[in-house]
Amino acid sequence: MKKILVTGGLGFIGSNLIKILLKKKYYVVNIDKISYASNFYNTREFQKNKKYKFIKCDINNQKKLLSTFKKYKPNCIFNLAAETHVDRSIDGPEPFIKNNIYGTFSILEAVRKYSKTNKSLKLIHISTDEVYGDVLVGRSKENHAYKPSSPYAASKASSDHLVLSYIRTYGLNAIITNCSNNYGPRQHPEKLIPKLIYNILHNKFLPIYGKGKNSREWIYVDDHCEALVKIFIKGKKGEFYNIGSNKNLNNLEVTKHLLSIAKRNFKINKKVKIKFVKDRPGHDLRYAINSSKIKNNLKWIPKTTFKEGLYKTFLWYMNNQNYYKNISKKNIIKRLGIKN
Repeated sequence: MKKILVTGGLGFIGSNLIKILLKKKYYVVNIDKISYASNFYNTREFQKNKKYKFIKCDINNQKKLLSTFKKYKPNCIFNLAAETHVDRSIDGPEPFIKNNIYGTFSILEAVRKYSKTNKSLKLIHISTDEVYGDVLVGRSKENHAYKPSSPYAASKASSDHLVLSYIRTYGLNAIITNCSNNYGPRQHPEKLIPKLIYNILHNKFLPIYGKGKNSREWIYVDDHCEALVKIFIKGKKGEFYNIGSNKNLNNLEVTKHLLSIAKRNFKINKKVKIKFVKDRPGHDLRYAINSSKIKNNLKWIPKTTFKEGLYKTFLWYMNNQNYYKNISKKNIIKRLGIKN
């Protein structure tokens, strides 16, 4: 039985990836330090699964990482542990440097040491399309220059460069993925779509930055996770793979789609209205990536339309309101990222 280790598995993408891996009959070890974005509600469906093991561990604890690798002997490590919220990185960049750069370094060192006795181990480092910066025209390919705008994006770009250097210098069997904006169940409500859903369910206004024209490429989280599994099976050492839907919508369009879905499934209060708020500093206008490489080389395509995925997402939050009980209310409603 193949064993997979997932870092950050109590978070959004990590918990959804574990769910899919378990369905595919892998044994999964979840490493998470239990931060504000971690939520045990995300893993409640499989907490008692005999093929699932949770270990509390900070990825900066290289010694514990290495001992965990030696004990469980994973075939693959998916590195999803990261600070991910741009607004938080504007308010306080230091945790992003510590966790996204130093944390990745710690994983790389542990993998380098462990790989001396297990040459088959594969590391999949999950990154973001934000490393490419503002893309006003066209779509970024894997060989395009990195131009990060926020401390978050810069920390992820740095971690990507670290991984690439370990591939080149030490021959690490590693792959880097850059994905577009994810949405779906289990996402912390500091992010746009779950925040809008929370506000709809709790009779609050819908805050939209600036004029709502900022455009993002949206992908349903399960499609992203299926791509990651495909990369584990068929991806080539040292390669970068963009993972996206080729579907861009601006924030105002997303909000209107969501309101349309909500009105058909929930009695909306009169207070639930769009309200434009002060934009965040350095807000990129558009992200967009070219995913033809993974589609052509690995035969992967996203299966979920935006409307279908948004409908599934809204219903999940509406039917799982206990999810919010493990989250501090201030981490849901407090506005971040307005420092200049």
